[in-house]
Amino acid sequence: MRGVEASQNKFQEDGFLVLEGFLSAEECVALQQRIGQIVAEMDVPPHCRAEFPPRILNKAEEQQKTQDNTEYFLSSGDKIRFFFEKGVFDEKGNFLVPPEKSINKIGHALHAHDPVFKGATHSSKVQAVARSLGFHMPVVVQSMYIFKQPRIGGKVPAHQDATFLYTEPLGRLLGLWIALEDTTVENGCLWFIPGSHTSGVSRRMVRTPAGSMTGISIRGSDPAWDNSLYVPTEVGRGSLVLIHGEVVHKSEQNLSDHSRHVYTFHLMEASGTVWSPENWLQPTAELPFPPLYT
Repeated sequence: MRGVEASQNKFQEDGFLVLEGFLSAEECVALQQRIGQIVAEMDVPPHCRAEFPPRILNKAEEQQKTQDNTEYFLSSGDKIRFFFEKGVFDEKGNFLVPPEKSINKIGHALHAHDPVFKGATHSSKVQAVARSLGFHMPVVVQSMYIFKQPRIGGKVPAHQDATFLYTEPLGRLLGLWIALEDTTVENGCLWFIPGSHTSGVSRRMVRTPAGSMTGISIRGSDPAWDNSLYVPTEVGRGSLVLIHGEVVHKSEQNLSDHSRHVYTFHLMEASGTVWSPENWLQPTAELPFPPLYT
């Protein structure tokens, strides 16, 4: 019991917590093998494949491509969809690198539509963690498999998850980030500013009114976070990192020869919480946010 209480206190103090050995090597392999099957069978829409040089697109075509890509993202909350690194397609939409090495992430409803990832998300171990943190009615709002490909895996700028997944009141969002491979400074581990989850959220990504061209907009701006405050968080394969919805974190580009596969998903305490109707991600009639506890 003391260990649980100490972990809770550490999480509340820092805004993140590492739990080593959360998944076994065999459990990690099972998720990696399943994602390999999904990638092998993926169907990539043409507008996601083609990165046309600007010079051959007129303004109307550029606008249509932007709208198509935005709609593909905005309507992904209840689906399994594919998002790619920059520069992996030629002008005809052909892969310049093998498809399995080109993908950035798969999201945002693996937890609902794939039995392997559904099982991992709703496991007794995950439920026990949520209960230990005091979640009464947690629901799963999204899930992602992130690849962080060798040499091309892009950086993720400093941010707070609640910028994109906003709740009222704040403090009801929890990220669970499971390393399926060792994560190091070289291959793009997480960096946190400990204690940065206590100052609220200054920037929001919101949906724009229906019919608008952009689909999403940014409201507000982030402060200039002091780069010296970041702490690199290297973790071993199978580790779980708990991420408070308002803690500031980032990851750098993967410049190594090793990938950094991660399965991550977000929980929200549904009791007494309002999910912002302006969030890009919204529950749908086809997929209301499923309860974590089964």
